[in-house]
Amino acid sequence: MVQILARSLTSGRLWLAASLLAAALSATSLFATSARAQTGEGLSPTLAAIKKAHAVRLGYRESSPPFSFLDQSGRPIGYSLELCEAIVEEIGVEVDDPNLRIDYVKVTSDDRIDAMLQNKIDLECGSTTANAERGKRVAFSPLMFVAGTKLMVPKGAAVSGVADLKGKTVVVTKGTTNEQAMHAVDKKLSLGLNIVTAPDHEQSFRMVNDGKADAFATDDILLYGLIARHKAQGYFRVVGDYLSYDPYGIMFRKGEPQLAALVERAFRKLASNRDLVPLYNKWFTARLPTGERLNVPISLQLEEAFKAMDDSAGANN
Repeated sequence: MVQILARSLTSGRLWLAASLLAAALSATSLFATSARAQTGEGLSPTLAAIKKAHAVRLGYRESSPPFSFLDQSGRPIGYSLELCEAIVEEIGVEVDDPNLRIDYVKVTSDDRIDAMLQNKIDLECGSTTANAERGKRVAFSPLMFVAGTKLMVPKGAAVSGVADLKGKTVVVTKGTTNEQAMHAVDKKLSLGLNIVTAPDHEQSFRMVNDGKADAFATDDILLYGLIARHKAQGYFRVVGDYLSYDPYGIMFRKGEPQLAALVERAFRKLASNRDLVPLYNKWFTARLPTGERLNVPISLQLEEAFKAMDDSAGANN
């Protein structure tokens, strides 16, 4: 009996020692994890920099309604910016800083990718096409919109498509996929177009308005947005077949799997909460904060993409 008790006491001491050791190791692990979270160790470069600065830099566009533009007080607003704000919330969870500051950085069609590569912005919240060529340099969120190149022309112009512009001047915004699309169709159809560039969509719009160009070629939704913003429905119309296919995404730095997973997680949360379609309707069918209304219902393709994200989110829960 004494031997049994002795063995029992010995066993109990061993179990207690093992338990204390496990608790100590666990505490050490928790402390190390906390220390890593505080210093940014273990975070991807972008997330570590955000944690250190307590801020996320959002690249915005001044004249890409309803994606990214300025309200009457000069404040950046839009559909893309709201999506970026949801990503910022997810970043706050990841870096254990729920009160991250948002710094807005103006970008253009021409310099937005360089701004990302040169570490001037963390997310680009505009109207950027996610294609294979750009995917070699930067990364993109899940699909947030689908557009395509069309033409804005004066209402009285005898133009129903690109073939009617033979020998005429077409303005495109520098650094866009629309610029590439117009050069491609010009070559294919031997139209002899005079293709000129402007630094942003607002200036491209003004070139047609001022009679310096016969047409403005860019994504159809941006044309509708600019026409509505200028209350110019009586002066301009959007014509022609689609000359390109342009799926939009939020742009961020390539080669950071942790950041990529976080961006996708933010989109899936919006999808699972049924927030994506109402958010779309807020910016594309309801009256905008600046007063205009686009009345562009969600496309079947985009609605299916949102539904697929919702289904995927549900399957992973």
